Amino acid sequence: MKVKYSRDVDILTVWLSDDPFDHAEETEGIITHFSAAGKPVLLEIQGAREFLLSSLTSLLKDEEVSKP
Repeated sequence: MKVKYSRDVDILTVWLSDDPFDHAEETEGIITHFSAAGKPVLLEIQGAREFLLSSLTSLLKDEEVSKP
């Protein structure tokens, strides 16, 4: 797994595999790229700074994490 944060566009990119991706779906600011077999290959989290801060706060409070 590889992770990269792009500050200029506030996107966190998470490579889950080296498989080539075939298509993508977006849900609530998270773009998931899938292989031809339907396996998640890459995640792009838009608004990553707020998402990560909310996630850390939720973890400390032992709450469910959701995309703002």
